[in-house]
Amino acid sequence: MRILVISESINVEDSSASKGRVALINNLQLAGFTLKVLHYSHQEIQLKGIDCELIRENKFSAYFLLSRMIRLFQRTFKRNINATLETWFGFSFTHTNDTRSIAKSIQKAQHFAPDLILTLSKGGSFRPHRAMLRLPELQSKWMAYIHDPYPFHFYPRPFNFVELSYKHKEEFMRQITEKAQYLSFPSLLLKEWMESYFPAVADKSCVIPHQIKVDNDPQATPSFFTENQFSLLHAGNLLQQRNPDYLIKGFLQFLDKHPEAAKETKLYFVGSYKKQEHILKQYQDQPNIVVSDYIEYKLVQSLEKKAAVNIILEAISEISPFLPGKFPNCVASNKPILVLGPYYSEVKRLLGKDYPYWSEANDIAAIEANITKLYQQWKQQPEQSQLNRPDLTHYCDEKSLKKVIDDLSIA
Repeated sequence: MRILVISESINVEDSSASKGRVALINNLQLAGFTLKVLHYSHQEIQLKGIDCELIRENKFSAYFLLSRMIRLFQRTFKRNINATLETWFGFSFTHTNDTRSIAKSIQKAQHFAPDLILTLSKGGSFRPHRAMLRLPELQSKWMAYIHDPYPFHFYPRPFNFVELSYKHKEEFMRQITEKAQYLSFPSLLLKEWMESYFPAVADKSCVIPHQIKVDNDPQATPSFFTENQFSLLHAGNLLQQRNPDYLIKGFLQFLDKHPEAAKETKLYFVGSYKKQEHILKQYQDQPNIVVSDYIEYKLVQSLEKKAAVNIILEAISEISPFLPGKFPNCVASNKPILVLGPYYSEVKRLLGKDYPYWSEANDIAAIEANITKLYQQWKQQPEQSQLNRPDLTHYCDEKSLKKVIDDLSIA
């Protein structure tokens, strides 16, 4: 099968979303599919063994000129008017120019003769998807990968908020769900969540989880990390809705009850933390808590393998339909995962109802108890301090991915 992939970015350093998209593209290649990748990364990037082509922004269009005029106006008068313009037009002029540039490149790439056209995006952009809406003649081959709820007011609390242009955004996603031949989601709960808003999701969807990225190149350990300790690692952005305070309080309660652990235990936060800086500042003098800003992706992967425990921290909510992008890396590291999140979550669903190291994100007593159990396991039987879930490894590998794609009814 020949697959034309349209990815908004394949720069793994620009977002967690791009890391996930690159892992998916690499595993499509490992699964044996013939690929051509068009990407809008704004810089030349090549993935090993894959034909990658940079989509150039069209700088000779009315929309490009309008976008720059708006940018100049906002810079001069210190007023953001894009939100207001989007209530009229649905999207910014920049977004429109980008999607037209992408659509033009998709048309030019049809000499590749794809059997499937897969659109991948990041954040709330969905530029490649909007580009495909301009190409009805290609929609019978189109698989739209929907990585998050959309529009924003369809996010579960506490994430949701209402954009001024929400009606345009709802209609946009409705068109995607109805006009794409196939829809794919990284999470079963996300598929069901979106189906509750868009009925067309029901009969054309599959689940393609975030993929394990195999990278065995040895990496130097960052100076802030101490190896061979009981290290609990939270790697990734601390978004506004991911409150680390309860985790920290549970960790400090653990140290109070087990003072002998203080000399060999650390809690690490690695990644952008600006949204939670006001909380982390309160613990800046605590020697067992280490905070580091963003480091290279390959170094993060190395730390996930060296940590004693990896942490998945989700929002305090009734449900989390998201599959965190780092989940497959945590599975591949084969270290226990401390899961802090809702009872109804994709992570908990995959790990199973009897997984021992889960609690609500704000349950300090349960967090302390789980850290204690993990510490005792690490101390007494370090060789058994493993995740040991080959089923999840297989769930996120290229063999399962190939089966999902092969099972599509592609003529």
